[in-house]
Amino acid sequence: MRAIWKGAIAFGLVNVPVKVYSATEDHDISLHQVHNADGGRIRYQRRCEICSKIVDYEDIDKAYEDDGQTVVLSREELKSIPAENSHEIDVVQFVPAEQLDPMMFEKSYYLEPDSKSPKAYVLLRRALEDTDQVAIVQFALRDKTRLGALRIRGDVLVLQALLWADEVREASFSSLETTIRISAQEREMSAALVDSMAADFEPGQFTDDYQAQLRLLIEAKLEKGESLDTEETFGVPAAGSGEVIDLMEALKRSLEKKRGGRAATSDDSAGPGAAAPASKSTAAKAAPTRTSRAAPKTAPKTAAKTVPKTAARAAPKAGTKAAGTKAAAPSARKEA
Repeated sequence: MRAIWKGAIAFGLVNVPVKVYSATEDHDISLHQVHNADGGRIRYQRRCEICSKIVDYEDIDKAYEDDGQTVVLSREELKSIPAENSHEIDVVQFVPAEQLDPMMFEKSYYLEPDSKSPKAYVLLRRALEDTDQVAIVQFALRDKTRLGALRIRGDVLVLQALLWADEVREASFSSLETTIRISAQEREMSAALVDSMAADFEPGQFTDDYQAQLRLLIEAKLEKGESLDTEETFGVPAAGSGEVIDLMEALKRSLEKKRGGRAATSDDSAGPGAAAPASKSTAAKAAPTRTSRAAPKTAPKTAAKTVPKTAARAAPKAGTKAAGTKAAAPSARKEA
């Protein structure tokens, strides 16, 4: 990682020199624009609307326009703003973490000690640990004065940039002002559905499906060229079940789907000593009709067979449930 800024945390009369690093990064595949007629790259130019000349970046200033009047601000004038020259992360108060509204969270930064001895850094970290508090700070970064929260992640101090209060919009929707009656049975069913889906959050279990499928499309395009068939690459999309008007019916279907998925997973994970899988005809008779309609969408067998090898390599790793079901499928077909 490369430091994007250097400064110091002002903790009372204690100064904690730090280096600032971006804590997050974008994993999206980078795409650029081209002309669809000939594939030529589309590029944007900084062109002056008065003289029509293309202007270099170093010759560009910023301006503010209000009621027909324009105020031009040079780089030197902008740099003269006192807050812009500050390299201090000023601790202004300590608050309980639960008082921070997640709506205000913006970008996160790692802070690394930037002195021969990290004692002051460790002292501040211990103070936050011992008091179970979050430090509210003010700092300037990239032409903007910011509000932030200083918290701990492992052994590292993290600076969480926050939005200002007037940057968070208030939500007011007339559709929510009407009186809605929720029955006790609907509440019980929704609570049961929540309980069936309850688990510990593990971010590594989730994948960015769009980016994985975009990479699969690129790999298939490299192999097939203009003869690419998207249905062959992704499979024919399953037909939707349509809008469900009855809320209770939707809750019932959802519960049946979750319970059916759990039963299938437990059967798949029973191990070598478990009973042999049932035949297709037996399984079809035992399965409830609603469960079959609400089952997870899967591509047809023909589509799965025709997926290019390169596309298969690019496909994301499936979760444990999906992997278990796929692994059991070949043995079921053999015994059938």
